[in-house]
Amino acid sequence: MKTLKIFAFTLLGLFMLSSCSSRLTYFTQDLQNQYRWSDDELRKIQFYLSRDVVLKRELTGGSSDIVSGKIKVEDGRRIEEVVIRKGTPGAFIFSPKSERFAVSFEDNDDNFLMFGPSPKYSDRFVVLASDWDRRSGEVTYGGKKWRVSSEAAYAALLVDLRKISKVDVNSRVAKGRKVN
Repeated sequence: MKTLKIFAFTLLGLFMLSSCSSRLTYFTQDLQNQYRWSDDELRKIQFYLSRDVVLKRELTGGSSDIVSGKIKVEDGRRIEEVVIRKGTPGAFIFSPKSERFAVSFEDNDDNFLMFGPSPKYSDRFVVLASDWDRRSGEVTYGGKKWRVSSEAAYAALLVDLRKISKVDVNSRVAKGRKVN
């Protein structure tokens, strides 16, 4: 009987903790169409990354300006690497055209990734890259060209729907007006 009470209290505690946590969901084209957020409204939404994205670029002999990554040596080559971890919060910076978002995961607005809806991935807003091949794609980040693995194609934007769905109602009651 005592074990059953402990189990019930543990289950109740877990339920209460889970109800307080954020409910992240994929940001999709349907969500954008439903709410029709302006750029100013999108700047107020906290975005999160659904999976790790690793950016790599080879440093040439005269290259000495390091963005915010680590220098690694791979096969005798100097490689700069920037890792953006799953769950990293990001902010909307601008929209160069319809259905394209620049989202920054750093304090520098020049360091952003482009996202857009993917029909192959339920219209989720995923990392956009050019020159995809089977193993990697090319993105621009901080004004430089970087390579990302093909796994980055599945990195999508997440949002907390509970925070987005909160509706602020500004209500007042009219007092009436009398004729003199």
